[in-house]
Amino acid sequence: MQYLEQKLDFPDPAMADSDGLLAIGGDLSLERLLLAYSSGIFPWYEEGQPILWWSPNPRMVLFPERLKVSKSLKKKIKSDRFKITYNTAFSEVIENCSMIKRDGQRGTWITNAMQRAYIELHKQGHATSVEVWNNNLLVGGLYGIDLPKKKIFCGESMFSKESDASKVGFCHLVSEIK
Repeated sequence: MQYLEQKLDFPDPAMADSDGLLAIGGDLSLERLLLAYSSGIFPWYEEGQPILWWSPNPRMVLFPERLKVSKSLKKKIKSDRFKITYNTAFSEVIENCSMIKRDGQRGTWITNAMQRAYIELHKQGHATSVEVWNNNLLVGGLYGIDLPKKKIFCGESMFSKESDASKVGFCHLVSEIK
């Protein structure tokens, strides 16, 4: 395991431990985050911990053309129940993602520092949000890092306040990528 300092580099992802932990430390600068994601590495830690950098193997990869959508979800997607937008409420999406309670987790890995870093990535055109609206209320969404030169979208988190809202947003995003 490598401790990161000021120098902008990462060890080879093959050096990660059996859980995928690769390095500790560093910062959440735009340059470091883009280098990490371009190398198959991402930060994941809780408040009060040093920044932990991960590169698990195997890694979940979704090929858009292979996405299977249930009949009931297809019906929701085709209905007029939800309105989908892109990049109109990034800060609200990431904030909502940070507040969702998840089984087996004490708190959130989307710390205030992470939110600030990803909002900056968004402002610089490197992070995307999908918003799901019902009657002008944000009821679901997701965000992630967009690496168009590598043809990769790294989904980070999603939230739903209504059943299947984030799934509908996810399916819209996948249909845009196809």
